Amino acid sequence: MKILYVSHLHPPKNKPLKSVGGMQNVSLQMTKALSRREDIELKTLILNSSWKFIGIKTFYFLVTLLWKIPRDVKKYNPDVILFSSMVTACVLPVMKKVSVPKVTINHGQDVTLPVKPYQWYLKYVFRKLNGVISVSSATRNASIKRGLKPDKGVALPNGFEVIKNGELPGKKEAQDLIEKQFLNHIKGKKILLTVGRQVKRKGHAWFIEEVLPKVKSDVIYLIVGSGPEFNNIQNIIEKSPVKDQIVMTGKLSKDLLNTCYVAADLFIMPNIPVPGDMEGFGIVLLEANRAGLPAIASDLEGIKDVIEQGVNGFRITSGDSKAFATKIDEVLNNDLEAFSKKAREYVTNTFDWNVVVEKYISFLKNVNE
Repeated sequence: MKILYVSHLHPPKNKPLKSVGGMQNVSLQMTKALSRREDIELKTLILNSSWKFIGIKTFYFLVTLLWKIPRDVKKYNPDVILFSSMVTACVLPVMKKVSVPKVTINHGQDVTLPVKPYQWYLKYVFRKLNGVISVSSATRNASIKRGLKPDKGVALPNGFEVIKNGELPGKKEAQDLIEKQFLNHIKGKKILLTVGRQVKRKGHAWFIEEVLPKVKSDVIYLIVGSGPEFNNIQNIIEKSPVKDQIVMTGKLSKDLLNTCYVAADLFIMPNIPVPGDMEGFGIVLLEANRAGLPAIASDLEGIKDVIEQGVNGFRITSGDSKAFATKIDEVLNNDLEAFSKKAREYVTNTFDWNVVVEKYISFLKNVNE
């Protein structure tokens, strides 16, 4: 099968970025998984760019697609065109018609972005697509509300790259490194970890104010990442009665982030609902589980498709601070080692890219028939 893949989500070649977002990682890893397949011939139209002036670069890249896609369809004769997101698929209503089936992946915010002209335009994009792969049921439902015909769309998860033996440190080594880097003394304490861009929907402020003071276990709350809510979260920490239990690290390198995953005892994803924004999937949940870190998360949006209750974590009703704190204590004080092993096995068997990409290819073949 020949696939022409179109994406604006790749970092510069041979120049890894300090910070790579979830959608960027998905695009990079998926193309690698597709390229490994002997039954797939992958051609790409990709914008490789740093974050600097990314909006302007993306705009000009989209303009060039108006003639590059028809050119490459004629040159390569692909069986299907696969777009990395709704952003790249947005060229379709104004592009010269091509007879090849067109499919996009969508992730959440590329569907719900609260900009009126964009929301108005989406229905025309969906009309031009022959298929839509949404990374969660919540994203698929959001697409249907905006004009996607249900029979055109399917919910298929993101995947992740399985880490080989030896690529992650041991738990004691990881905890020693984290203690040396960020903490004064963690012996006897359990580490709760949150990773992600600090925006309102991630629920950092709510968790610090409403949940953490109710947790009875002796814990440290480690917050990794940055974003527009960073200063607000710092201010809330300063006012918190448990501020000595909270550490913000800012952005971390990939190696140091993986060390945090291994060192921690529970992954926390305390999302709250925010109009016009959503958690399309939650790739950090897979990264945490991959390191043997079970999750306690809000029962919202794309998170529902990642956490299997009691297998790789627990979903808690969003806003229920008492239930959130109680479940944290319950998991920390039971057989956490066995739970960690079960979480790791589950995501490896379910979300490894080699497993997920098989489902993508099956959908693309059905669209092409």
